[in-house]
Amino acid sequence: MTGENRRVDPSRTPPAARPAPGPPVPPYVPPAPARASRARSTAVPVLTLAGVVAAFAYVGAVDPNEPGHYPVCPLFRLTGILCPGCGGLRSAHAFAHGDLLTALGANAAAVVGYLLFAAFTAVWLVRAARGAPAPRIALKPAYWWVFGVLMLTFAIVRNLPVGSALAP
Repeated sequence: MTGENRRVDPSRTPPAARPAPGPPVPPYVPPAPARASRARSTAVPVLTLAGVVAAFAYVGAVDPNEPGHYPVCPLFRLTGILCPGCGGLRSAHAFAHGDLLTALGANAAAVVGYLLFAAFTAVWLVRAARGAPAPRIALKPAYWWVFGVLMLTFAIVRNLPVGSALAP
C-alpha cells in the first residue's frame, strides 16, 4: 500500500497532533431583531384604519337606499329571509352620517361590530405606537360557538313578527 491510500486512525494520532481541549462552543443564538421605527410599527394599523374609513366614506357617499348601486343579498333574493348581515350597508350609511338610531334600526348587530372594531383598532394603534406587539383575538372555541348562536338567534328573531323591530 502506498501512503496516499492509507487511512489515519484518530485514536493512533500522537497527542501533540490532536487539538487542545477548550471550553465548549455555545450554541448559535441569533441576534435580537432591531426595533422598528414608530412609523413602521404603526403602518399596518394606520393603513387598516384608512381602508375602513375609505369604505365608510364610499358607503356614506353612495346611498344604499337607492336601488342599483349595490348587489342584493342572495339569501334574501332567493328566499325572502333576512340574514344577519342584511341592512348592513344601510346601517353603515346611517352610521357614516352620524345617525345612530337609524343605523341601529337597519342592523343592530352591525353597529355593535363597528364599535368593537373601532375599539380593537384603537388598542392596536396605541400598542403599535408604544412598540408592543399587536393584540390577538384568542378566544376559546366555546366563545366562537356562543357568537355563532347569537348571530343565528339574531337572524331568526329578525325574521319573526315579534322581532320586526330588528328587520331593516
